[in-house]
Amino acid sequence: MARTVIPFGPQHPVLPEPLHLKLVVEDEIVKEAVPALGYVHRGLERLCEIRDYNQMIQVCERVCGICSMIHAVCYSQGIEEIMEVEVPDRARFLRIIWSELHRIHSHLLWLGLFADAFGFESLFMQFWKVRERIMDINEATAGNRVIVSVNVIGGVRADLSEEQLRWILSELEVVESEVKRLEKVLLEDYTVCARTKGIGVMTPEQAYELGAVGPTLRGSNHAIDARMTGYGAYADLDFKPVVGPDGDSWSRSYVRFHEVYQSIDLVRQAIVKLPEGELAAKVKGKPEGEAYVRVEQPRGECTYYIKANGTKNLERLRIRTPTFANVPPLLAMMPECELADVPVIVLSIDPCISCTER
Repeated sequence: MARTVIPFGPQHPVLPEPLHLKLVVEDEIVKEAVPALGYVHRGLERLCEIRDYNQMIQVCERVCGICSMIHAVCYSQGIEEIMEVEVPDRARFLRIIWSELHRIHSHLLWLGLFADAFGFESLFMQFWKVRERIMDINEATAGNRVIVSVNVIGGVRADLSEEQLRWILSELEVVESEVKRLEKVLLEDYTVCARTKGIGVMTPEQAYELGAVGPTLRGSNHAIDARMTGYGAYADLDFKPVVGPDGDSWSRSYVRFHEVYQSIDLVRQAIVKLPEGELAAKVKGKPEGEAYVRVEQPRGECTYYIKANGTKNLERLRIRTPTFANVPPLLAMMPECELADVPVIVLSIDPCISCTER
């Protein structure tokens, strides 16, 4: 049977990201997927040689706006490790609150886009309607809806008042009830299950061997989460990784959906345990040395390698984003799927190509 090569992307009606694949198909069945990376060029890592190490926080936040807070935390923790700066307890907990709020709005954004991938427009709007409450919290507490820019080396620049904390808790009650209302629609609806169950299957062995991370890995029944290492204030909070049983698109959506509940609970725990104290430690001198830092972003584990030489500019900054790790697993999901399922499978890893091609 003759094979045809079909270009998928970099621009596609379903995908918010410029992912480019070459699909080798026989009739309507995909036999092979070949990635064509390098469509986006921003040169953010190179800026470390031009901007001083404090200014680089804002650059790192722009690697990905949706998880900008967690990028900033990862970078800040690396510099703090090199300079042996001890972050005040209150700042550690405040970082957790804003990080988990980012995880909630990232997952709600993805759940809407995932619904849109198989034509469920009304569900798409419902998830984004709920997400607006999280964006309003970011705007009210930090001044921005997406890139909150509250991190500084040594802590945070903004605080949360008792009134704001009470308001956040009341808003999260509404978010939780609204998300709960959508649970059956996303996870039990016949059409949704037909488009996601058994689609894009990746076995636990494949997920581990190919280096999958985040919900893509946990959707294949691996309870692996970088937050379990206890960085920041996570060691003081109680949670277990959410895992999916079957390694298909439905399991990955299950993981992200229930991680919304998990993040709401983590914010509540952080607010209850939030200690009094300073917002930032005093930082003196310039960084000199190396650090390798891991954090858990909404899409999975992100790592930063930082090399400083005692000047105001870093010598090297290397960022490994979760989508980069999830591209090989994505290619393993494609063979023998139907062409119509490709957008669903691609969306199931929550790709961020601008992150990957910094």
